Amino acid sequence: MNIEQKIIEAEDRLAIRELVDRYAYCADTRDAQGQMDLFTEDTNFEVYYDPKSGVPSQVVSSKSELFPVFDNLNSYDATMHFNGQSTVKLNGENATGIAYCMAHHLTLEDGQQKFMVAAIRYEDKFVKEDGKWLFAERKLLVDWIENR
Repeated sequence: MNIEQKIIEAEDRLAIRELVDRYAYCADTRDAQGQMDLFTEDTNFEVYYDPKSGVPSQVVSSKSELFPVFDNLNSYDATMHFNGQSTVKLNGENATGIAYCMAHHLTLEDGQQKFMVAAIRYEDKFVKEDGKWLFAERKLLVDWIENR
């Protein structure tokens, strides 16, 4: 790999990490449209509340159907998604990756705080369209939840 290829690879890796972080930022700022803009038109988005079952709890098969999924975060008074370690495998204009996230959710009920933390693992497929990396597929796997 020559220096130019190494630079392109580094740029692609950074762009993908920024995509993953932007997704979390949009979630926490309740920017459902911003989250949607990070996906391809024909995206596949799956949620697994019991990943060991191998059966998704929710499946969305187009970008246009994502709004209610992301808008659902408005049911919380506040959220904070902390992205952790991630891996990315590049293959030209395509890539796959796994990212870990601790998602904190706060609600206020009758003056009392309720706190839920979800340990999330994302299994992603990315595609570069018009020079921009997007999610082609995102599987959200909830490894465990803690309620306080």
